[in-house]
Amino acid sequence: MIRLGFVVAEFNRDITYQMEILGREHAEFLGAEVTRTLMVPGVYDMPLAVKKLLTHDDIDAVVTIGCVIQGETGHDEIVAQQTSRKIMDLALDFDKPVALGISGPKMSRVDAHRRIDYSKRAVEAAVKLVKRLEDA
Repeated sequence: MIRLGFVVAEFNRDITYQMEILGREHAEFLGAEVTRTLMVPGVYDMPLAVKKLLTHDDIDAVVTIGCVIQGETGHDEIVAQQTSRKIMDLALDFDKPVALGISGPKMSRVDAHRRIDYSKRAVEAAVKLVKRLEDA
């Protein structure tokens, strides 16, 4: 059984809560188990939590769950770009998949609600990559 860690942003919790539930349901559907979950204040805070989960032997892959909604500045772009870059680096450093279940940037709240299924896509990507790396 593939063991997943979830890192979930509390910011925009009305959206990330739904994303988390869909992600958990999809993990179960795929025969994977969510063994650990770390809540973080926001998407920008994810890399440290991802790193912590990647150190555990009972984690095969990490799934990030969050959304970055556009504000009046370019802050959303910085948050999304820097976070995605760092979690990609962590996957390479630890030799474990880190799936991007973060929607945004340049997204309205309505867009974010339409994209709650991104967490399912991230879970699926994590599970597929673990299986494919085992066979490599």
